[in-house]
Amino acid sequence: MNGVMFALLALFWGGSFVSIDVGLHHFPPLLFAAVRYDVAGLLILGYAAVTTDRWKPQTRGDVLGIVTIGAFIIAGHHSLLYLGQEHVPGALAAVIVSLSPVLTAVFASTLFADEHVTPLGAVGLLCGVVGVAIVANPTPANLLSTDAVGIGLVFLAAASFALGSVLSQPFETGVSVPALQGWSMLFGSILIHAVSLGTGESPAAIDWSMSAVASLTYLVLISGVVAFLIYFHLLDTIGATELNLVGYLEPVVATLLSWLVLGELVASTTVIGFAAIFTGFALLKRDVLFDFWRAASPSVRRV
Repeated sequence: MNGVMFALLALFWGGSFVSIDVGLHHFPPLLFAAVRYDVAGLLILGYAAVTTDRWKPQTRGDVLGIVTIGAFIIAGHHSLLYLGQEHVPGALAAVIVSLSPVLTAVFASTLFADEHVTPLGAVGLLCGVVGVAIVANPTPANLLSTDAVGIGLVFLAAASFALGSVLSQPFETGVSVPALQGWSMLFGSILIHAVSLGTGESPAAIDWSMSAVASLTYLVLISGVVAFLIYFHLLDTIGATELNLVGYLEPVVATLLSWLVLGELVASTTVIGFAAIFTGFALLKRDVLFDFWRAASPSVRRV
């Protein structure tokens, strides 16, 4: 059952990249991200209020956790991602975002004394950087192209997510996981609204077509509420470490859906770049991968 839910989570979150591609034809990018988390945050916080005892922030750790996650993982990550996807397709964005676990290891080893990168892990970090370079394919001619700018923005989105993940670790929060996510989404959406307003985006620019409504509905209900409910369940049953591996199925899903829904094909360099990024992650987190494989195949034993 957990395997099915894991696959559904990858499907729903991988599909969000394609849905963002569709919605960006109808929404200003920052306002699109803000509205998504306005609604998703309210729904998830409502779920937390009904199903959990601790849903109101009460301690300094609660507030700091909400502010950190809201600022970096919700506002920073999604603002940069949506701006980046104005210039690059969702499948390529999903590949770059899959670098987040590698960047998380970099930030953790830099900020925390007890986190160390082994020599083999350093090779993994290099593989991750090489993977993004292969995807970007920088040349003097295309260094300032819209594609290169989009790739840079999505890379910064991945870095914001990774930094937020590391910075939020020391805070001891007493609120439930759904409540933490809901409050963080609402705080993040407020920040995105502020930036959207500052850049001159207007609700009048929204084209409320059927495609726009379908895209927003998918992002709010399917990749937002439903996917997060699955996430909360898997977090309790398999743990955060193994759950993070879902990020490496998302680019595969995004690529297939981009082809099926939008007719977009992925360049061979993107596939090679993703392989290099995953190799980097595998070298950094080889024990995690082995434990995940051993859990899926009980007959496997470490030699």
